[in-house]
Amino acid sequence: MNVADLLKNEIPPLHLSDLISTAVNLFDHHKLRQIPVLGSEGFLGLIDEESILDAKETDNLETYKKNMLPICIHAEQNLFNALNYFSSGKLSILPVIDEENRYLGCIHGQDLFVKCCDWLKVGEPGGIIHLEVTNVDYSLSQISQIVEANGAKILTCFCLSHNSNPKMLEILIKINLEELSGVMQTFERYQYNILASFQKKNLSSGLNDRFDSFIRYLNI
Repeated sequence: MNVADLLKNEIPPLHLSDLISTAVNLFDHHKLRQIPVLGSEGFLGLIDEESILDAKETDNLETYKKNMLPICIHAEQNLFNALNYFSSGKLSILPVIDEENRYLGCIHGQDLFVKCCDWLKVGEPGGIIHLEVTNVDYSLSQISQIVEANGAKILTCFCLSHNSNPKMLEILIKINLEELSGVMQTFERYQYNILASFQKKNLSSGLNDRFDSFIRYLNI
């Protein structure tokens, strides 16, 4: 899926000739931290609300051109690229442009968050197993074989860096079984360290706790 699939254009971009008062009204109306600004040659950058807090409302945006953030993404890029921008830039929206620097619209952080929840199969029934493994021993194919040997399928899987040991990885897998004892016993036979598991009776609270790290990564 590329970024064009989440593209929206209901937020009107600003122009260099617009007054600060116009920008303030847009920030208030749309409840955003940034708004795209266009110039004669297309997309210029994002103006951040904080950068004009002390500006005179009768000034135009041309005066604050140097404060604009040159952050955007091309329509043909994928959503993982967009996720990286949101995680590192503390953005509320991400402008999308074409190959000729024409502004096409923007991606909302909340929409990307919802899409990530779809990827993670948050709404699908199943159980979660939280594993710990060394970097050198990590094998997605082996993890998949263990799960499938117990008549289950992996719905989603992702890795987290270990908080205190850079040589270790934490692996969260969600499978399409709510009874996990058989799968867990097999992991233990293969000497995987099981940090936690979340089955039907404790899935809701456990899911929220263990997905906190990923949600913080989204930074939305």
